Amino acid sequence: MSGKLVIFSAPSGAGKTTIVKKMLEQFSSLEFSISACSRPKRNGEINDVDYHFLSPSEFQKKIEAGDFVEWEEVYPGSYYGTLRSEVECIWNKNHVVIFDVDVKGGLKLKAQFGNAALAIFIMPPSIDELKKRLECRSTESAETLATRIAKAETEISVASCFDQIVVNDNLQKAISEAAQLVQLFLEKR
Repeated sequence: MSGKLVIFSAPSGAGKTTIVKKMLEQFSSLEFSISACSRPKRNGEINDVDYHFLSPSEFQKKIEAGDFVEWEEVYPGSYYGTLRSEVECIWNKNHVVIFDVDVKGGLKLKAQFGNAALAIFIMPPSIDELKKRLECRSTESAETLATRIAKAETEISVASCFDQIVVNDNLQKAISEAAQLVQLFLEKR
């Protein structure tokens, strides 16, 4: 198993998914790693496109079998992870794996793959702005919003553990900064 990985992590609502989509448009050598999760599908989500949706028991069996390069119980009973087979499949095509993962997952991937990985933290301009973005999604109850904000504060406290931090106070500027970092990493031998 060998190849390069680009990891984007951020608190929920910081804009990492939008930035990852732009990186995929700009760099043909990147291929998205579809995460596995045990949460229910949201409206419009497609199995094996948005996520590999698994039941909690299926997820547990794959953990026990060592099928994940990283996994996390992000919220009680809600598992997310990266299947080893997903990474190997991308590398077998001579592509670079790009991840859109939570902060703990990003740190685990960086620790496991070291210099073969570029770990970028997408920083929201402020907690207040992050809260506004999450409220605009209209997918959160007051309780889940409070949980996400508390989690975001903890996640921001470990941003310095990443290789690079990109502040998303202006989306086009953040995309441009991220693209420069990815370009330099891809050119490195």
